[in-house]
Amino acid sequence: MYKYLALSIFIYAVLVPVHGIDLKTQMDNIAAFSSPSEIWGKGIESLIEEAYRTFFKTRIIGSRIMNIRMPFSENNERRALSDIKWRLFEGGKGSPDKLWPVIEKALDSDDFALYVKTLSDGREQVIIFDMAKQSWRSSRELSDIANMKAGIYHGLPHRPRFYVSGKGIEEADVYNYLYCIGLTGMDCSAFVWHTLSFVASRQGINLGRTLSRTLGVPRSGNPAHYAGTSFFGSRSSHIIQVPDRIKNLRPADIILFRGPKGVMAHSAIIQSIDFKQGIIRYLQCTDEAPLHERGVHESFIYFNPDKPDISLRSLELRWTQRRQAPFPGERSSAFPDDGRRYRAYQELGGSKIVRLRVLSPR
Repeated sequence: MYKYLALSIFIYAVLVPVHGIDLKTQMDNIAAFSSPSEIWGKGIESLIEEAYRTFFKTRIIGSRIMNIRMPFSENNERRALSDIKWRLFEGGKGSPDKLWPVIEKALDSDDFALYVKTLSDGREQVIIFDMAKQSWRSSRELSDIANMKAGIYHGLPHRPRFYVSGKGIEEADVYNYLYCIGLTGMDCSAFVWHTLSFVASRQGINLGRTLSRTLGVPRSGNPAHYAGTSFFGSRSSHIIQVPDRIKNLRPADIILFRGPKGVMAHSAIIQSIDFKQGIIRYLQCTDEAPLHERGVHESFIYFNPDKPDISLRSLELRWTQRRQAPFPGERSSAFPDDGRRYRAYQELGGSKIVRLRVLSPR
């Protein structure tokens, strides 16, 4: 339990400013506060945690220290009702080193500065985004504000809207801007791929080169664009299906959640399994999450340490990850938490755990 407490302290230090210390000094202290090896040792858990931290950046926004997480992005998620088609940067498959400069440019823009100023003017309002045009506007119409407060939502998939108090920008507001205006981020399988690629590279393995032929990557292609959730759920010889018992799980195993059409619809990666405390920590990128978690975030499963032979489908497990609509007022997820999502569609084969053979312990 101490490692999770240490991790919580690290996150608290990142998120909460310390009075009496200037912001730059606080950020320097944060950068030096902890390394993954201090919490997770030198094994694969530490490598996954090191990779995980590349999906976060600490910045000063609106006189506050904020921990900016990589947004979720998926090309066709919101385009159905739009007359204008748009394409996300790198198609939602870019690596952190390619995505962060684009995100930083958006956060340094005059438009974002105006956005921060608008959200800090002390007045209630509704921010209305237009993803197709990469624009936003503020509505102070009493009817718009009243409707949002009453749970009456008039947004569209490509034109989401969000109520703000005018008391200053929050991390959720930054996420909304990057998601709707920046049109940058990554989908769930890209997050898993880049995390596994990072882990593999630290072990002297070029994952893209190793799997390029299996993925069908052309000579000048990017393997990340071909390594979707469908690949992880395939019958490729590079994929090992793990018997669904907690005792069989290992860090870097992939959790695959089946969708209503029978195919795997979402993927996440296991970072650690604490058999003494009964805690599984897994990492994922999704926008169906509480507002402060949308994008890349950590999730937990709690189990009885005396029952390591139990299945992830067991009702005895406690999955803490809640699933919510990306924007308040939109249609909620079909499942209130990851546990129910994992247990769903068993008549279609159900969810499962897989492992990349190249990263399998010898």
